[in-house]
Amino acid sequence: MAILDLIRWRKRPPLPTEPELPSTARSVAIIMDGNGRWARGRGLPVIAGHRAGTRALRRTVEAAPGLGVRSLCVFAFSTENWSRPDEEVADLMDLLAETIKGEFEELHRQGVRITFAGRRDRISASLLRLMEELEQRTGANPGLRLYVAFDYGGRAEILEACRQLVRDGVAPEHIDADTLRARLACPDLPDPDLVIRTSGEQRLSNFLLWQSAYAELVFSPVLWPDFGHDALADAIGEYATRRRRFGGR
Repeated sequence: MAILDLIRWRKRPPLPTEPELPSTARSVAIIMDGNGRWARGRGLPVIAGHRAGTRALRRTVEAAPGLGVRSLCVFAFSTENWSRPDEEVADLMDLLAETIKGEFEELHRQGVRITFAGRRDRISASLLRLMEELEQRTGANPGLRLYVAFDYGGRAEILEACRQLVRDGVAPEHIDADTLRARLACPDLPDPDLVIRTSGEQRLSNFLLWQSAYAELVFSPVLWPDFGHDALADAIGEYATRRRRFGGR
């Protein structure tokens, strides 16, 4: 190598180092999909799939802390799910009430803190009371933070945050990511490190559109009622193989 070439080589800036691989996903969000297909495959009514899904939710919540997860957000009912048959919607409302009294009460005893994210003006007064009472009872729990997205849609959430900015009289030059986030349905919901969708479908379906800007996505073939510790561990294991750059190098 010529002397001048050697000098130039020595003056080159060091190559950027690769980001470290993550050890685990601290914040996870799950699109719980596949209840209907699970039920149809067994010749059962759709509500049987949804009921099996509530048991899968409890298994997954109980498994999460041992895998290093501190925050879990699950998509339980979307703003678009109101278009489903009236009987199925009514069954889902009844099932949420049952879940609050059953599965969620047990999670409360295990120290899980539960918060509902989404609209609250289209459900019955009795269901709203159950949701609010559960939030109050679990509000001081020190364990996993469980966010249940119910009557939730990402676009609707962002639109409502923009409307609130206008109502609050915030000047355009003062609007930034922090002022908008403060007006989201759950401002304290951490941006997910990992978004999992079950059942093999590969889309976000209007879930956490603002918060998931840099989330890693894993699409699991497992139908939601069959989900649990092993499937969650597999998804987190895949996440742990990815280097997160957040737009950098």
